[in-house]
Amino acid sequence: MDIAIFTFNPFAENTYILYDESKKCVIFDPGCSNPEEQQQLTDFIESNKLTPVKLINTHCHIDHVLGNKFVSDNYNLPLTSHKGESGVLDMQPQVSTMYGIPYDPSPKITIFLDDGDIVTFGNTILKVFFTPGHSPASISFYNEEHGVVIGGDVLFQGSIGRTDLPGGDFETLSKSIREKLYVLPDDVVVYSGHGPSTTIGIEKRTNPFVKL
Repeated sequence: MDIAIFTFNPFAENTYILYDESKKCVIFDPGCSNPEEQQQLTDFIESNKLTPVKLINTHCHIDHVLGNKFVSDNYNLPLTSHKGESGVLDMQPQVSTMYGIPYDPSPKITIFLDDGDIVTFGNTILKVFFTPGHSPASISFYNEEHGVVIGGDVLFQGSIGRTDLPGGDFETLSKSIREKLYVLPDDVVVYSGHGPSTTIGIEKRTNPFVKL
């Protein structure tokens, strides 16, 4: 399995494409917010001869959904996320106006995932973890074979997702990190929604917000 990382939009959000030798791929949290960023995404997919088979949001804050409609329309993909993020998604036209960011409204979530579900594409298996706290129903994705987590805005290098947005709660987020992520092997790499990747072991030892 390979991971391509793109940093998009004014919030410097990380969009991920996961793909394997089957040439099938999953697009996580497309934050592409203008034609240049959209082109960057499609150029990578075309140059690597990939076939997008899933569009997934870890959660539905504005910086993670700006490219949902583009990806959905371009590759004829329904939106997959947790049903608890539907209300968050519905708020994003207001949020985009507040920030003054152009937003092509996302399609609704029509494929729902929950804790313990399995997502497959090509030869790759991802296990779904329910990790709320930054948002009401954020989900993370763990590939055991390669020791990788796509974590959205749950856990960052030396930090955690903010909890002052609607539906956020520090105790809930801390519980999610301790019970879902810190139980993974220390060498598991966490690919976050912003900033560089980190590892479970490093964060367990040094994260100032949630230590084990």
